[in-house]
Amino acid sequence: MQTGLQKIGNYRWRICALLFFATTINYVDRNVLSFTMIDDGFRHEMLDVPIDEALSQADQDYFKEMMGYIDAAFKMAYAIGFLIFGYVIDRIGTKKGFSLSISVWSIAGILNAFVGSFKGLGFTRFMLGLGESGNFPSSIKTVAEWFPKKERSFAVGIFNAGANVGIIITALAVPWITLQYGWRAAFIVTGLLGVILLFFWRRLYSQPQGHPRVNKAELAHIESDQDEQQSVEKVSWRKVITYKQTWAFAMGKFLTDPIWWFYLTWLPDFFNSNEALDQKLDLKNIGIPFIIIYLISDLGSVFFGWLASKFIQIGWTVNRARKTTMFICALCVVPIVFASTTHNLYLAIALIALATAAHAGWSANIFTTTSDMFPKQAVGSVVGIGGMVGATGGALFAAAAGLIRVQFGYLPLFIMAGCAYLLALLIIHLIVPNLEQVKFKN
Repeated sequence: MQTGLQKIGNYRWRICALLFFATTINYVDRNVLSFTMIDDGFRHEMLDVPIDEALSQADQDYFKEMMGYIDAAFKMAYAIGFLIFGYVIDRIGTKKGFSLSISVWSIAGILNAFVGSFKGLGFTRFMLGLGESGNFPSSIKTVAEWFPKKERSFAVGIFNAGANVGIIITALAVPWITLQYGWRAAFIVTGLLGVILLFFWRRLYSQPQGHPRVNKAELAHIESDQDEQQSVEKVSWRKVITYKQTWAFAMGKFLTDPIWWFYLTWLPDFFNSNEALDQKLDLKNIGIPFIIIYLISDLGSVFFGWLASKFIQIGWTVNRARKTTMFICALCVVPIVFASTTHNLYLAIALIALATAAHAGWSANIFTTTSDMFPKQAVGSVVGIGGMVGATGGALFAAAAGLIRVQFGYLPLFIMAGCAYLLALLIIHLIVPNLEQVKFKN
């Protein structure tokens, strides 16, 4: 208490920390395959080739093409699941909806350990995609429920940084587990993390209005955006998709999500087999570059989330703050084109780290535009629709990536990555020159 006024509590930041750990585990589970796919035993198992028999170049090429299709299956499920969970979360609430999501992805993650063919792997990865799609609709809606606008992009930047921490943990733990205990153990151990997450989510989360750890001052701070106080209880997909704001978000996701997915799936192979590099990495030494890349990416997520919030705090409009920050992020991705042609491993790592940091900052801001433009009651559905469109783009890109990689190498893929964000920002600005908020009628 100061001068008779109650001090604003900080429990909302604990909720943000919970979202951070959820996103971390989400990304651990989805990235296990990216590292096991460069394990020799895993390749022999999927190709049904005896372990003591050398794989031919034709076997290696076929494996990469099939992994592209399996990656596409994951992303198609992710697209479908985004739409489903966005709707479900708005209907049954964040706590129940996210609990369902965590349960599905954890079971699927463990089941990855018990497959022995491309067909079986395709099924379990499809189920994993369905479950994991609930993470971002749940998290973005939670931020909309727990934070005023001026803090949202920073909060999103913090929990979104969990994606990079998840990749770092995967890069450190999965190669070691795979080398010591085999690739099946890697899927089992990481899948069990979701069970732990589910326990803490069910125990700690509820909405701020009835939460015993939220004092009146903090609740007033959370609800300080007067234009958010709308009485609309439910918003249908049919209504949401009629607004240009929905499609601005969706088109931004369609063009940039595939690039992030490409990094997650193919960077281990890039460092393991890219012809231009003068050094190649394997399971014994591949973890270090990923620690560097995704630590820097974490800084990008938090910094660019903070930067947009800072712009708003000094008096910029939300539109100017978001788009300026996203433009800076888009420019930082462009130099990645040269990562595919350089012979220097360290330069390639630096260029990729800059691009992933910029993507993380872009992601923090484009997700926050949904709560800039829509009331809390519709955020889950809008994120779900945009996520579905983004994952569909990712699936299409993934289906082609393996073939492009085999036929032309990494250069065409990195050129597409370098151009995608500037094009996406241009389209977003043309659709919504101002990030005005939708006003639903009862």
